[in-house]
Amino acid sequence: MTEASSIALRAIGLQKRFGGLTAVSDVSLDVHAGEIHAVIGPNGAGKSTLINLLSGDLTPTGGEILIESRDVTRLAPDRRARAGLGRSYQKTTIFPQFTAQENVRLAAQAHAASPLKMFGNVFSDKLVNRHTVEALEQAGLAARSRVIATHLSHGEQRQLEIAMVLATQPRIILLDEPLAGMGQSEARKVVDLIASLKKARAVLVVEHDMDAVFELADRLTVMADGHVIASGPPLAVRADPAVRLAYLGTEEDAA
Repeated sequence: MTEASSIALRAIGLQKRFGGLTAVSDVSLDVHAGEIHAVIGPNGAGKSTLINLLSGDLTPTGGEILIESRDVTRLAPDRRARAGLGRSYQKTTIFPQFTAQENVRLAAQAHAASPLKMFGNVFSDKLVNRHTVEALEQAGLAARSRVIATHLSHGEQRQLEIAMVLATQPRIILLDEPLAGMGQSEARKVVDLIASLKKARAVLVVEHDMDAVFELADRLTVMADGHVIASGPPLAVRADPAVRLAYLGTEEDAA
């Protein structure tokens, strides 16, 4: 596979302005199949705005977004999902009174060829059933599938949200602060889960846990004040003077 052909998601010169505020300015990045691309930066750097632009939750002021070679810049989130994009959010988005299995089945059914089939037994859809079981297994929740979602731990709810994404059969996954609010043991499970996602997929993750970022990332992009200040292999980015300045205030402090 060539470098160009492995690009699953591409942003070209993305911009987003809210009135007089420019939240994202001329941001370009490539997310490759089979890799985890992490985006980091101080608070207010534009990371969440970027991921919302990529998912379609926000419309860019300028620039382009490509899924593989297809221009999806103006497509709504549901159409991007049909094109192979899945995402999770900072705040867990599950149906708390449904079981884990029911949550995942709903996600799989929504992505199925006939998601609005209101009559007939949805449990007879073999493909939806298979995608549900596979997603729960990959997310490490097979043994917890019958548990009501609100009774799952915070970490398990994050696993459930990722399982719901997996049930839609995405080729590209966007994760927005998946480790937020977790203890060490729960975070370890989710880090291992995220590492497993890149098999045959492209993964972009926004995260503040630097230990997890440097463990997971194949490529790293650093943002500050809406701009990309460094991008490339994690070790090279870590040594970049501009990155040290953005995080520590002075280059000397990072030495």
